[in-house]
Amino acid sequence: MSLLNHQLELLAPARDADIGIAAIHHGADAVYIGAPAFGARASATNTLQDIERLCKEAHRFNSKIFITLNTILRDDELEGARQMAWDVYRAGADVLIVQDMALLEMDLPPIQLHASTQTDIRTPEKARFMQDVGFSQIVLARELTLPQIKAISDVLDAERCNLEFFVHGALCVAYSGQCFISHAHTGRSANRGDCSQACRLPYHVTDAQGRFIAHDKHVLSMKDNNQSENLAALVDAGVRSFKIEGRYKDMAYVKNITGHYRVLMDELMEARQYSTDPERPPLSRASSGNTTLYFTPNPEQNFNREFTDYFVQGRKEDIGAFDSPKNPGIVLGEVMGTGPNWLEVQPYDKATVLHNGDGLCYYDLQKELVGVAINRAEPSPKKGVWRLYPKDPMEGFRDLRAGMVINRNRDMDWVRGLEKNSSERRIGAWVEFTETPQGFELKLTDEDGHTGSATLACHKELAKDAVRNDASLREHLSKFGATVFEVLNLQINISQPWFVPASSLNALRRDAVEQLELARLKAYDRPQRAAAVVPPVSYPEDSLTYLANVFNQKAHDFYAKHGVKVIEAAYESHEELGEASLMITKHCVRFSMSLCPKQAKGVTGVQGTVKAEPLMLINGSEKLTLRFDCKPCEMHVVGKMKKSVLNQRVKEMTETPMTFYKTRPEKTK
Repeated sequence: MSLLNHQLELLAPARDADIGIAAIHHGADAVYIGAPAFGARASATNTLQDIERLCKEAHRFNSKIFITLNTILRDDELEGARQMAWDVYRAGADVLIVQDMALLEMDLPPIQLHASTQTDIRTPEKARFMQDVGFSQIVLARELTLPQIKAISDVLDAERCNLEFFVHGALCVAYSGQCFISHAHTGRSANRGDCSQACRLPYHVTDAQGRFIAHDKHVLSMKDNNQSENLAALVDAGVRSFKIEGRYKDMAYVKNITGHYRVLMDELMEARQYSTDPERPPLSRASSGNTTLYFTPNPEQNFNREFTDYFVQGRKEDIGAFDSPKNPGIVLGEVMGTGPNWLEVQPYDKATVLHNGDGLCYYDLQKELVGVAINRAEPSPKKGVWRLYPKDPMEGFRDLRAGMVINRNRDMDWVRGLEKNSSERRIGAWVEFTETPQGFELKLTDEDGHTGSATLACHKELAKDAVRNDASLREHLSKFGATVFEVLNLQINISQPWFVPASSLNALRRDAVEQLELARLKAYDRPQRAAAVVPPVSYPEDSLTYLANVFNQKAHDFYAKHGVKVIEAAYESHEELGEASLMITKHCVRFSMSLCPKQAKGVTGVQGTVKAEPLMLINGSEKLTLRFDCKPCEMHVVGKMKKSVLNQRVKEMTETPMTFYKTRPEKTK
């Protein structure tokens, strides 16, 4: 069963099972997590035992667990991937997120398949194809605008396939699945979960004549994604699953950001609760229960490179974090002075309290972000001023002087608060205590309609004080604190004020809860894999270059079955030895630096003089060419594979060659 069209799914990341469980308790309707191998975050793997533990906790709330099997695979890895798919299915997983189409040609368990963002879905035609080959949910490219998302939604069958979209977290500057710089320069493939993050490096930017346009700027580094203001618009465009990036992120990030979007999505659902507009029908969450947070979520408190809503509302100039890929934090105040081992800071907000262990930062005169870790913080004799003793020697802090603005990018009080129990998730239940001929019965009915009951056979005895007895019954029958349930309504149906010992009531309640948990577990409906359309539908194109990431024979056979005539091997196969597009991105350096011909259009004296000529990126000995394709408004980062990378893979490529069609095969007579 897929998401219903009125259901919204909050999808949170998990580096490990404990973080995944925290995500569930903070309101996630689903969690995505890496398995023992083949995930697009090579260092975020988990054992089958931990996946099973996470699934059991998630399924108590009807939340689902997605496994990231989203790398491209060599032929010799296919059997291991197939076995792992069965292993995670047996452990209770609900979904596989995949990139490699070889998996659709294999004997997989009856587990639902979702198309990874690495499959680069940007058009209605490709989205419809992915639906028709058996994907129940597709993760759209982050670069899409609201009209583009709506156009994709309009061609899909809402009962067969849902749209998933990233709403928060780090942004890859390239279209996902269309970045090969890491492999070209280091041999570490982003498509195989081992990106070296060349996009976060500083570059000089020069024009065709070698003139400098920018010095040591992180021109490929994006700000972080934040769609908090666009949730309602994304729902109207057809998105039903809202995904938070961050399988490398820590517990505090997952708690805070999951809580943040839980609050926003609950507010959106409440606002639509009584809607009679057929274009904006009432909405509901995709799992059970309600979440209570013991803190106020604030995305600014976690590591971020400042925020952007990227292209959702159209192209904007301020999407890049060009000065630094680090976390600039929140503006704190002004440096009042420095000493041999201290600095004094006056916060702009007089109520601000600084703590031992806080992290501060400032921009030096070269606009580089410099971090200041605080060992000890204490109020200064000067009113409203704090004296701070850094962990590192003062002489190491470039340009730190009175009058500089300083930020805080780690608030230890906030961090410690999230280390504690910071949320509670409860499933509502109606409680009915009834007299029977043999004694009493306690029946629980949860918000999903499941029931659990327990009976107590006993001799009935009248209470001495009817009022106190009623209060006692209500008190003990309402004690669900150690369970996942909370009382929506308690009904007591007895003919006389019968006395029942507290110990008997507690045992009755425990037994009824146990039966309700068992009923929920038995009724849990794991989503099923969708059937592909028969006969096989045609792929939207009949030729595929290395950009399609075909890295094994089964993936090749998949595309051939769907009508593709020319199929080149993936970049990682080392067949593309000359200059190639190592990154394709919607981000445009010319636009960000006000050098775009479209920006100059209509400007007197400028129109026609600004052209989309190539630029160069230089980082040490690394040189990359920027070419601009203005019709689709895209930028290509062009370069070659290093000889060292070619040499280190010669043996591997000799043993497992990936030579597919570079020309159309001749027709057989």
